[in-house]
Amino acid sequence: MKKKLLSVMLASAMLTGTLAGCGAGGSDASQTPAQTGDGESANADAGTEAAAPEAGGDEGTVLNIWCWNDEFQSRFNDYYPDVESVSDDKSTTTLKDGITVKWTINPTTDNNYQNKLDEALMAQESAAADDKIDIFLLEADYALKYVGADVDVTVPLSELGITADDLADQYQYTKDIVSDVNGEQRATSWQAAPGLFAYRRSIAKDVLGTDDPEQVQAALADWDKFNDVAAKAKEKGYYMLSGYQDSFRTFSNNVEKPWVEGTTVTVDPNIMSWIEQTKEFTDNGYNHKSTLWSDTWAQDQGADGQVFGFFYSTWGINFTLVGNAGEAGFGDWAVCEGPQPYYWGGTWVAAARGTDNPTLVKDVMLKLTCSKDIMKSMTENQDIQDYTNTVSGMQEIASDPNFKSEFLGGQNHIALFSEVAPTIDMSNVSPYDQGCNEQIQNAFGDYFDGNIDIDTAKVNFETAIKELYPELTEVVWP
Repeated sequence: MKKKLLSVMLASAMLTGTLAGCGAGGSDASQTPAQTGDGESANADAGTEAAAPEAGGDEGTVLNIWCWNDEFQSRFNDYYPDVESVSDDKSTTTLKDGITVKWTINPTTDNNYQNKLDEALMAQESAAADDKIDIFLLEADYALKYVGADVDVTVPLSELGITADDLADQYQYTKDIVSDVNGEQRATSWQAAPGLFAYRRSIAKDVLGTDDPEQVQAALADWDKFNDVAAKAKEKGYYMLSGYQDSFRTFSNNVEKPWVEGTTVTVDPNIMSWIEQTKEFTDNGYNHKSTLWSDTWAQDQGADGQVFGFFYSTWGINFTLVGNAGEAGFGDWAVCEGPQPYYWGGTWVAAARGTDNPTLVKDVMLKLTCSKDIMKSMTENQDIQDYTNTVSGMQEIASDPNFKSEFLGGQNHIALFSEVAPTIDMSNVSPYDQGCNEQIQNAFGDYFDGNIDIDTAKVNFETAIKELYPELTEVVWP
């Protein structure tokens, strides 16, 4: 019965992952997977339900970790203190006690990661001990799909022996988003992902006469001011944004209600504000008509780009933007808060129900997501500067006069992130967020380009969302 429920719940939540935020590390295109798993190691043959061993008892010799890119793999290999060696092809990691960590990395393109993960989780009970998934990674947009108490594919942290005291220094939203209806936290993260507005200093000087972050923030402090600067940038020959989806997360993270309640989809007024702004920007030439992760979007961040700025969260600045900007971009970028606080993405570590390595999984979670010293070292690494999930640690770095980002011209961006992170509110998330976010962006592309009217775009969204989620019966517009 449990397996049937799992199958229904996971199947009903399968989504198309083309526009989702990619969590730390950016899009799959910017990552080189160390290993692409085929998702077939856990074969679904008839068998009895296998209970996870008690923490502290006999454990397996293989720790299986499933990811969609190599970002967590690099954090594990570089910062987990019990790592002994890494294979030349990076497909396995050997720990000091001889345990082998096997990495299965399935890129998210066309929902590949979730589809293969779902197949393996449904076969978890009958899989051989060393083939069972022990840890798998989750993104914010679909975390609720896997942390539900009814589905029960993730182990509550309390069952692993991780206490509220262990998690006390983490940002509250990173705990809320992966807690079930009973208040049990079922995953944990080493990072938080507040967002800022990253702008090109040279363009800001030309448009506003200054590149000072405080003065630029004053000019962009609300959406009316932001739109006024877009007009000024156009007069100077620049685009304010690259594409249609650039500002979406800033609007969607400030909605008043969840996307779905019961069987009703509610399009929030803030989503309509994004539609109105994007149509205005497209018609007036304030954006470059690119799409997220496209070649044009990436090139707009390069040396020859003519775009004022980009909405980016922590991982986006330190990975995607730095990579797209190249060496010529170092010193020519800065960040400010922008018109509204928001977050984008993030990655959570979950223990798979049925793991035969609960004690080791607990240790990995404690050291990589609860150790202030380890997480601070990730932030202080100039090549990473990840915004990590330690409130006190980030406050310390925010007030450190010696901490700076070379890419951002010596700016201490952690100070700005630390102001945004505590404001993140996850109360309006729903299990349907990824699908609704993607489909609303897809449906209105032709409207932005003038190929259809707004009523047709609305109908296209309604059709797409009901096909994706047949259980949803109504779409309500503001």
